[in-house]
Amino acid sequence: MSIPASKSELIAAIANRFIRLEAALDAVPNDQADEKSMEGHAKGTCMSVNNLISYLIGWNELVLKWLDQDDHGLDVAFPEVGYKWNELGALAGKFYVDYSEYSFAENRAKLVSVKDQLIQKISCCTDEELYGSPWYKNWTKGRMIQLNSSSPYENARGRIRKWLKTNQG
Repeated sequence: MSIPASKSELIAAIANRFIRLEAALDAVPNDQADEKSMEGHAKGTCMSVNNLISYLIGWNELVLKWLDQDDHGLDVAFPEVGYKWNELGALAGKFYVDYSEYSFAENRAKLVSVKDQLIQKISCCTDEELYGSPWYKNWTKGRMIQLNSSSPYENARGRIRKWLKTNQG
């Protein structure tokens, strides 16, 4: 799939990659979802499939926070207050902890909900708002949304498929 350049393409990218991600998640046995046997986001760490879902929830919620701050005329702290772009492994660890009390099924439901909220938020934007000018450095708002939603969905799908091959022979 090419890089989205309009609102409709961005929504389609998020929706289509999410469907593919859900298909991969459907193949994960519930009793293995919390096994920390997948390469983590920080070098030398391991995570579970449930941690990976927590990571996606965290990023989607962060994108929603960015958009809300922007809507209210506030300065957006990219990527997150207390974190720099070269500290994304630590931010991933925070996301794992933030959703660690939730089951695989509960986190999957949270992910669907936050993805739906993101699509709703995008639906209220114009193509000009999303792609008309840089929002963060050289990146447009639409590109920043895509880089932190549909692209990670595709990456997560690949990680899960690799993990399934390794863990289910």
